[in-house]
Amino acid sequence: MKKLQMGDAEQAAFVRLTKGINLFAAIQDVAVMEQILACVGLYEFEAGEKVFGQGEPGDAFYAVQSGSLKVSVREAFVLSRKLAELKEGDFFGEMALLDSAPRSATVTCVTQAKLFALKRVDFQSAIRENPEFLAQIKRLAADRLFDLKLDR
Repeated sequence: MKKLQMGDAEQAAFVRLTKGINLFAAIQDVAVMEQILACVGLYEFEAGEKVFGQGEPGDAFYAVQSGSLKVSVREAFVLSRKLAELKEGDFFGEMALLDSAPRSATVTCVTQAKLFALKRVDFQSAIRENPEFLAQIKRLAADRLFDLKLDR
């Protein structure tokens, strides 16, 4: 994994990719979105490189800028089953922003890929500093029947 520079075009692409996600659609305050954008990183992964593995703690949300990735689950000690293929515009791991539960699948790059990443710790820092957005996130969490667990 290699960290890349993020410019205005990349930030705009991230905003476009995340508009359809309830969590990000709830952000009405431009200052909050700017704070979150300042924390988003752009990373390049090589073909065959693992983004994260099943059972690892959820610590970041990802959006695919380019490339192809596969989502698989381990069904036995060495057997795994492909669940989905992700491509440009897809996203995964958004629940990790709210809950650090273990990852339910492994995500591996099929081709070279560029991914936007937002780490849980950065996202939670932004929502703790913005009471209105925190209230919106708590309502979303209640609607989806899970607990919002803020790291201290």
